[in-house]
Amino acid sequence: MVTWLRVGCALVVICAVSLVLLPLQIVCLRFDWKLRRYLPRYWHRIVCYCLGIRINVVGKVEDRRPLMLAVNHASWLDILVLSSIADVAFIAKAEVRDWPIFGLLAEWQKSVFVVREQKRKTGDQVNEIAERMADGEIMVLFPEGTTSDGNRLLEVKSSLFGAAAAALPKAPDAVVHVQPVAVAYTRVHGIAMGRYYRPLAAWPGDIELMPHLKGIFGCGAIDVDVCFGEAVDYRADTNRKEVSATVARRIRTMLASRLLGREIA
Repeated sequence: MVTWLRVGCALVVICAVSLVLLPLQIVCLRFDWKLRRYLPRYWHRIVCYCLGIRINVVGKVEDRRPLMLAVNHASWLDILVLSSIADVAFIAKAEVRDWPIFGLLAEWQKSVFVVREQKRKTGDQVNEIAERMADGEIMVLFPEGTTSDGNRLLEVKSSLFGAAAAALPKAPDAVVHVQPVAVAYTRVHGIAMGRYYRPLAAWPGDIELMPHLKGIFGCGAIDVDVCFGEAVDYRADTNRKEVSATVARRIRTMLASRLLGREIA
């Protein structure tokens, strides 16, 4: 009874805030006002609070621009968490546009939907990403290309870093900064999740969305650590595979450190 009461109160607050902020965001998108970059952060902060998501930030977002964040991807919660910390936009696969609820939210945050199978469209989308980074926007890339179980980093696809290379001609100093970020779900109700319970927060592709949403609302308190690592400079003579390997190594180290509760060299 108490759980359903809490869920009901959370939904009322989220709906009320959405009725105020979302119409304003749609207007900002229509006229491409810069306010569209900042409004989502407040909405996501309130939603995280209502869901009981407690965020611990380690390090900070790189100050230099253009900036791309390369982040491990465990759940749709990653988007709420990252958006509550910084004014970011996401690079998402085209299928996300058709997802219930999240597809609309992604569009309202002006995500870039990449159609990887169509090279001509991919080129246009990469150019859009490059232009927006050059304009100071922080773009988030999930280089695994899919979600994991939250316990490990999947194989990082170096081809997805092509947007960083495309942004170089528009970068003032001919350098794009790629910052590795690790998102680690560590506790539920203050108790360590461990490998077995981490799927409470993680959302691998074979789990249905609605039961997972119900589980998140029922948890009441989830702790997540967000670690910002040292940025990698991407220049004209940079080897994309080397950048990919460096970023992957740093994400993997930070993720393992937070999940194990101790520093790993």
